[in-house]
Amino acid sequence: MRLVVVSGLSGAGKSVALHTLEDVGYYCVDNLPLALLEPFAEELLAGGEAAWGEGAAVAVDARARAADLARVPERVARLRERGLEVTVVFLQAEEPVLIKRFSETRRAHPLARDGASLPEALARERALLEPIAAIADVLIDTSRTHIHELRDRVRERVVARPARLLVVLQSFGYKHGVPADADLVFDLRCLPNPHWEPALRPLSGRDEPVARFLERQPLVGELAAAIEGFLRQWLPRFQADGRPVLTVALGCTGGQHRSVYMAERLAPALRAAGHEVRVRHRELPP
Repeated sequence: MRLVVVSGLSGAGKSVALHTLEDVGYYCVDNLPLALLEPFAEELLAGGEAAWGEGAAVAVDARARAADLARVPERVARLRERGLEVTVVFLQAEEPVLIKRFSETRRAHPLARDGASLPEALARERALLEPIAAIADVLIDTSRTHIHELRDRVRERVVARPARLLVVLQSFGYKHGVPADADLVFDLRCLPNPHWEPALRPLSGRDEPVARFLERQPLVGELAAAIEGFLRQWLPRFQADGRPVLTVALGCTGGQHRSVYMAERLAPALRAAGHEVRVRHRELPP
């Protein structure tokens, strides 16, 4: 029997994640008092799949008492000792993004009701939830993720249990920050940059003129071969370790040309090697 503990910062997408799990058959409880977590888990174990189907998910956030939040890691450890499959999911986002979301929704932060400013409330919340973030099995950064992408990520990283490793090739721009959920990061900024070609500047790495420009550069082929060789060698070890998803982040300065091209180039090669591959371009429009 499976229990998914969904936690994270206010405004980072906990409700979307919980609703996604509910849509695929999980019994979901929002803001369960943490003193009831273990009794609830006992009900799951007693009822089994016949009573609970896919399992259950509970949302835990900073509205709980600080002392209870600090004890979540030990509670999770005890539940696992009793034979319950527990997955801890933590959602986060950059502070400017969270502030913008609160401004757009005009909702008050749950820790700002005593007169604290929003940045102060967010800092307090991060500190309170740090014990849960530290034990997260799945970390999802939603800073540049819209609602549909978040649902897809929850389905692929939490719900799905593929028989083989799912490799996510994600392009990004360093000027926007390294993806927090990346497992492996490759820096492509050493390659010639199509940005400095006026005709190529408005295009992306998915466009043929950009691809032709990069394929003429010997360094591009050398680095692509090196990354592909590394992944071919080590992906089987990650799969043997039981990891369901591995996110490989490929970064250039703006996340528009070199990183996009490299993700698109590597995907067919890894699929040919027998891996399930998805490509995601963080900085390009959906």
